[in-house]
Amino acid sequence: MPKMKTSRAAAKRFKVTGTGKLKRNKDYKRHILTKKSTKRKRNLRKPAITDEANVKNMKKILPYM
Repeated sequence: MPKMKTSRAAAKRFKVTGTGKLKRNKDYKRHILTKKSTKRKRNLRKPAITDEANVKNMKKILPYM
């Protein structure tokens, strides 16, 4: 059986926490920032945990994480 390939795009976007959860950065922080409040932009800096609905698919494309 050959080795499974990791999705390199996903590997760059996700990190695994110590408990095995997937950590990701939030979106909506690239452009059109003038109309967003400072509080909203500050909260977008913090990492988020990937929700359970997507974890099964993410584990499939990240087999060695």
